[in-house]
Amino acid sequence: MAEPTITPLGYAMGAEVTGLDLRRPIDDLTRRRLYEAWLKHVVLVFPGQALTPQQHIAFSANFGTLDDHASQAPETLLENEPQILVVTNKHRLGKPSGTRNTGRNWHTDLSYSLRPAKGALLLCQEKPPVGGDTMWANLTMAYETLSPTMQRFIEGLEAVHDVSLVKGIGQRDPAVIQGLRSRNPPVVHPMVRVHPDTGRKSLLAGERVSHILGLTEDESTALLNFLNAHATSPEFVYRHRWRVGDIVLWDNRCTCHVALPDFDQSQPRLMLRCSLQGEAVGRLAEAAPAATKEQMIQTVAALS
Repeated sequence: MAEPTITPLGYAMGAEVTGLDLRRPIDDLTRRRLYEAWLKHVVLVFPGQALTPQQHIAFSANFGTLDDHASQAPETLLENEPQILVVTNKHRLGKPSGTRNTGRNWHTDLSYSLRPAKGALLLCQEKPPVGGDTMWANLTMAYETLSPTMQRFIEGLEAVHDVSLVKGIGQRDPAVIQGLRSRNPPVVHPMVRVHPDTGRKSLLAGERVSHILGLTEDESTALLNFLNAHATSPEFVYRHRWRVGDIVLWDNRCTCHVALPDFDQSQPRLMLRCSLQGEAVGRLAEAAPAATKEQMIQTVAALS
């Protein structure tokens, strides 16, 4: 098999991989090279790939065990292929797609579950004439550029991730919303995680975090706002302008991303996603929401 050509695309992350026909199986040496490139560049772009669903699944499996998307609404999955999530603004099954607004706030895939995804492979099948871009932020760089004092402070913190904070969820069918919430109760994850392959630390923040345990509501909101703004600073971001046939692989263990609504919504956008099953690292949230300043004052007053 020909050796792939890997060309960096951005400072923070991103590289384009050419010279491979992903419709064909890859050998062990190529698989190792791609995995190493993935760890180095975090986001890999494979242009010009016309894959069937079965070929998409087969290629994705080179990077880990595929998620069966049990956390998702069944009607958002490809018929007879539950390993593929259909992300589209096109009508499906005679009604508006449940994924038409998917990914519109900064997030790490499936962080609202006990097993955030290891990674994902998103294939562009249709796109609007302009726009419909996706941006990724490098959360390892974001962590490593914090001051040592801030690193020590957040390393012992945990935060609650909540599917209810998925942007646009309120526009979905009420029964679908209830199903998502019942399958995905709020979960707790550490705010700093260690990459199992590289050993490097990264943030686990994003706009689907409701609050930080042990802090007041005001403290939690202020810290989350700071960390999210810091993590998505332009110097940490790679922005991808999709082309039909692009398949993009990203490392979900050290990134967050956002799907931009920067296009004419009457134009079709159709993307197919395979997710890689991540480690079971979370726990169900049992703690009460962050205390308000007034509650803390009352508590202190009661002890005085």
